[in-house]
Amino acid sequence: MSRLIGRSVGAATYVVNRIRRLSRAGRWPLTLGVRTAAFDSHGHVLLVRHTYAPGWHFPGGAVDARETMAQAAMRELREEALVAARGEPEFFGVYLSLTENKSDHIGFFVVRDFEPVEGRARVLEIAEARFFSPDDLPKGTTGGTRRRLNEVLGGKPRDAAW
Repeated sequence: MSRLIGRSVGAATYVVNRIRRLSRAGRWPLTLGVRTAAFDSHGHVLLVRHTYAPGWHFPGGAVDARETMAQAAMRELREEALVAARGEPEFFGVYLSLTENKSDHIGFFVVRDFEPVEGRARVLEIAEARFFSPDDLPKGTTGGTRRRLNEVLGGKPRDAAW
């Protein structure tokens, strides 16, 4: 009899734990994204302003199915800012953002060699894409963007949080 009860309790515990995990996943979905700091020959950094969110950010977005983080970084750079990296972007680190009720893991890349490409940026998504001196960033540059610049350019210690 004790074996049967043990199995019943074990099965019930499994079900309860599974429901808890699914519940947490429903409240805090796990996402994977990328951001890329692209620097021109003068050391200016490329930032974008979205139509749907305030502030200036590095170009970036979600990693698509069957796509590496580096591929996503290059695709987003091209789509949002009409810039194509020459070669693989330099991987800088992975960061965690817990905003908007999600657990967002962000792969951060650096590109120093690129070329402009023909086309049209995502007009419904990107209001503006421009290069700025890191010493003279526009008003509204996000905290995460500023912190990453300080890490890349200023040698500041890396923080795991975006």
